[in-house]
Amino acid sequence: MGRTVRELLESPDEVAGLPKADSDYRSRIASLCERHAERCGADGTVYIVSAPGRTEMAGNHTDHNHGRVLCSSVGLDTLGVITARDDTLIRIDSEGYDGVIEVDGSDLDARDDERGLPQALVRGVAAAFSNASRPITGFDATVSSEVAPGSGLSSSASFEVFLGTALAGLGTSEEGRSTKLNPDDVLFIATAGQSAENRYFGKPCGLMDQLACAHGGIISINFSSDPPAITPVDFDFSTAGYAVAVIDTGGSHADLTDDYASIPAEMKTVAAELGGTHLAYCSKEALLERVPEIRQRCGDRAVVRAMHFFEDDARVGAMIDALEAGEAERFLALTNQSGDSSAILLQNYYSTKLPTEQGITLAVELARSFFEAHGVSGAARVHGGGFAGTVQAYVPLGLWKEFVEAIEKVFGAGAVTRLRLRPEGPRFVTP
Repeated sequence: MGRTVRELLESPDEVAGLPKADSDYRSRIASLCERHAERCGADGTVYIVSAPGRTEMAGNHTDHNHGRVLCSSVGLDTLGVITARDDTLIRIDSEGYDGVIEVDGSDLDARDDERGLPQALVRGVAAAFSNASRPITGFDATVSSEVAPGSGLSSSASFEVFLGTALAGLGTSEEGRSTKLNPDDVLFIATAGQSAENRYFGKPCGLMDQLACAHGGIISINFSSDPPAITPVDFDFSTAGYAVAVIDTGGSHADLTDDYASIPAEMKTVAAELGGTHLAYCSKEALLERVPEIRQRCGDRAVVRAMHFFEDDARVGAMIDALEAGEAERFLALTNQSGDSSAILLQNYYSTKLPTEQGITLAVELARSFFEAHGVSGAARVHGGGFAGTVQAYVPLGLWKEFVEAIEKVFGAGAVTRLRLRPEGPRFVTP
């Protein structure tokens, strides 16, 4: 599968297995090859690895309490040219990052001074490989990512899955380096990414982001199973007449870790009162019977967040049923209901630290007002963790141009991105 940078630059049209084989993507690969050659030379064997971002479609903050979600990988990806080393040093030149990210694979203890930095993710993923007695092959990588930080498409999970795919591929034989991860590697790489983010980076995320990036395609995940049960869902939104989009509201994710962390923490306090470790093993009926005492012990917000969990977890099943039945409008109605639950019960449309900044609330209202004014079905909801960042919208194809103009008039040029739901997970794409 390996080729030299020189060969790739001379024959760019021969690159096989591309997730989207268009001229812009090939130009991106050529640019990475040129940068990589400046650092590592043009005659060594290189590989190209692509790992997608993800979009959450149903189940807002249900994964960390072992609930159900619906999600998909997207066409925007982390793309890198890599050269294997004969030691355990991992060196990454990432576009837009000042300096080279460098981690020694023989020194994998978590470091307080790396928390919040990409070095923590590299060290954490490598540590997961080491702890599983998997080989760590050092490599030099030149990387660019279309999954922008703060886009709500999980740039960190895409980067973690890129790292895991590179380490898994380089740790096997040339013949065993598949273009698609096997199910065991999907779970292992996803778990390695989550561990890196939780223990090394310092963000208490669930496993949905990493699994969506590592598996590929539209999938439902049930986290109450061990391992999580993953089921592909076959549906084409463009055939149904809708574009899937995200709206960047321009809000910053800085200093929001406490907001994110409060949601699983409060849900788990309610679960503990109900005798479970996570809400998935409890019931809404049991909660309703004990609201007076639980609100005294856990607080009102914890109670209504738990109610959101039970309702949105059930709603995921209904949304999957709608897609499998080909009922797009029922899916959209349920999407709007999910968004309302996130706003009222989960309360992640804005941070109480900055109550005057409510870009998510505004974008959802503008999108829904647009659909109502044009007499069409559509949907808009918070996308991902919330508090700042992005909104997900389902837009009738015939009104796409008008929708973009209406939203970008408020949030600026480039605020609306149409997503291609990518059917492939991460892969080596070099011939």
